[in-house]
Amino acid sequence: MRLPTFFKRALLAAGLAAAAAAASAQDIKLGYNGDLSASPSAQSGQAAVLGMEAAIADINAAGGVLGRKLVLVTRDDTSAPPKSIQNMSELVDNEKVAAVFGPTNSGNAMAWKHIANQKKVPVIGNVGSGTDITKPMSPGADNYMFRVSMVDREQVAALMAYVKKNAEKSKVVGLMAETTGYGQGGLKDMEEIAKLQGIKVAATERFGVGDTDMTSQLGKMKSAGVDTVVVWAQGTPIAQLVRSMEKIDYFPLVLTSWAADNITFYDAAGKALAEKPIFMRTVSETRTPVQQKLFDRIGARLKAPGSFSFALHGYDSVMLYAAAAKQAGTVDGPAVRAALEDLKAPVQGVLKTYDKPFSKTNHEALTAKDLVWIRWKDGKLMPYTDPVIGGLAQADFKQ
Repeated sequence: MRLPTFFKRALLAAGLAAAAAAASAQDIKLGYNGDLSASPSAQSGQAAVLGMEAAIADINAAGGVLGRKLVLVTRDDTSAPPKSIQNMSELVDNEKVAAVFGPTNSGNAMAWKHIANQKKVPVIGNVGSGTDITKPMSPGADNYMFRVSMVDREQVAALMAYVKKNAEKSKVVGLMAETTGYGQGGLKDMEEIAKLQGIKVAATERFGVGDTDMTSQLGKMKSAGVDTVVVWAQGTPIAQLVRSMEKIDYFPLVLTSWAADNITFYDAAGKALAEKPIFMRTVSETRTPVQQKLFDRIGARLKAPGSFSFALHGYDSVMLYAAAAKQAGTVDGPAVRAALEDLKAPVQGVLKTYDKPFSKTNHEALTAKDLVWIRWKDGKLMPYTDPVIGGLAQADFKQ
């Protein structure tokens, strides 16, 4: 019996739709959950996504993972913990992602890390730097939180090593931090590592994230004779701090968090004051050829050139996930977690080559030795060195 043309077309369309659905079902979904719009840190999340998209394109062009394409599903958490928790549940339960990347804000990771561990879904952070993000939920428990990004405690260890080595000039040390969870987490790290290094802290001061005048706190530092201040805060508050230093003509040595790399810091501080702090990050604007190649691909879409480091984190985090899934022979969460903890072959990234970056007890791919000392110079994030930095060794980074 001959079918009418209409039915033939309908059957063909149905067949094509079914084939497309089957192909889609074979895709490996990766989720990104982080701030993409709401806070100054959104530029970091946007850069991480651009890096992830570039890695996914390269992996898919080479045949994908286990013969399947990678696809990225993004969710904007608008920097709000409740929204970030909702996104995490949606990505895991509805989208059925094989892994999650992000978030932008450390506090949001702390708000939902229990979900990843309960659902056995690997998470590879590529922006948030809070020290406790990758700690297991309980001693000895399987841990699904990994990271390819800066770590607050690693930065603090390096900054305090600098203070210790600079003892001839850093004779009186003060600590300053914003009153957010980010600031107070960093202050805890600073106090603990200062004690470990035998550094006596002469004064400790706090300030609000929205404060524009810190002259009162700085006046107390000045009265205590502080010549070196270690600061933990976000970009704009650090800028207000150096502007307050200018108001009272008091410029101690300033060592600070990597948040000083944010364009919001530079814009609020201005060119001259922006060059005061010394800090660390994973890359400078002096790039390797492979880093420059990636920058040429995505640089025009970055909201600020300084956010490129997060694109590198995003790219490398996907490459590490792909390597683990290939080694495991599956995207099953527990198997991928186990593979990440024991990667058999080095993984070539754009930041570095990762040779056994993780273990059962260490889920941090980057440590203090991977970080670059930075200072703003003529509007660019340039490598910085001096005799103290030149004399630092791995053994100095106590924590």
